[in-house]
Amino acid sequence: MKKLRYLFSPIQDTLTKKMVFVGGPRQVGKTTLALQFLKPPSIQNPAYLNWDFNSDKLQILRDEFALQNNKILVFDELHKYSKWRNLIKGLYDKYNEKNQFIITGSARLDYFRKGGDSLLGRYRYFRLHPFSLMEMNKNPSKTDLETLLKFGGFPEPLLSQNEKEHRIWKNDRMIKVASEDIRDLENIKDVSSMLLLAELLPSRVGSPLSLKSLSEDLNVSQPTVDRWIEILSTLYYCYAILPFGSPKIRAVKKLKKVYLWDWSQVEELGFRFENLVAGHLLKYCNFISDTEGYPMEVRYLRDTDGREIDFVVLKNKKPIFAVECKTGEKSLSPSISYFKERTEIPEFFQVHLGTKDFGSNQTGRVLPFQKFCREKVLV
Repeated sequence: MKKLRYLFSPIQDTLTKKMVFVGGPRQVGKTTLALQFLKPPSIQNPAYLNWDFNSDKLQILRDEFALQNNKILVFDELHKYSKWRNLIKGLYDKYNEKNQFIITGSARLDYFRKGGDSLLGRYRYFRLHPFSLMEMNKNPSKTDLETLLKFGGFPEPLLSQNEKEHRIWKNDRMIKVASEDIRDLENIKDVSSMLLLAELLPSRVGSPLSLKSLSEDLNVSQPTVDRWIEILSTLYYCYAILPFGSPKIRAVKKLKKVYLWDWSQVEELGFRFENLVAGHLLKYCNFISDTEGYPMEVRYLRDTDGREIDFVVLKNKKPIFAVECKTGEKSLSPSISYFKERTEIPEFFQVHLGTKDFGSNQTGRVLPFQKFCREKVLV
């Protein structure tokens, strides 16, 4: 898996026109991706400048890096500087004819880039996701899927495939989210309760989220729980998907579902598989949006009688296909037939962990998830 990440070519094409911002979860491989543009690809490369390193910080503030005449310059964690937007705007305006700029960062970069328009028109933002089946292997096997399901898609645990190291990595990641990301991003007084919420969310994956239940468990108000979930989403810990409505069904309209960027935290196999599928579909949608500009969404479909399809993918606000998740090679879900007659969704897929493939895309097809990824060209 020591190969170029899936965003390398789109970023390479963009660098001739604009600055590139790369955001995404902590430890997803943003720095590694940026270093792939440098020769040698090392943090010792003079074209790599990290705001956390005092020597690099001085070079940036003194405008000394430009004297090196490096073609591509990588700035890591620059958004930790309070005046970073004006700084990078000045550097880009002055040196963009001979230098290309890559700026990487975690949640703060995405959060603070929205706080002003001084960089408007000068950059393009790419969201880097964990490894998916198709990024692991263009012809993924059942074994690839089992490995990804067990260790998640973050590079370190996926590459090591060591259960003990995986447990330690998960604990360390939560500590860093608590000690650095939350305190950097928001003024949260009750960080311990917010972390307890993060520990509760894996058991809520796959079901419409009850703010009332969580507020009772945490002894805080429902608006506080809702705000904390938004913050955890900004920190790339989790993400919410909204329901998809249709005029011919009594669809659930308000309840959202929450999934984790690291699906390996979900204990129950069925819900973990559903979370993995959600992550693949979100990666697909973000990739199309970031590289082609189409508005893309992942939603779910559920009516007031409890019939449900796990995911509906929208392009330009119109459904293009729906996906139901099952761990076993079961017959087609009755919900697919029901919603096929009452919605304008053109294709329905029921993906599973087995090997059987039957049915049709139009009426509802049951197939292995790795085969679905290949046919729909998921990234």
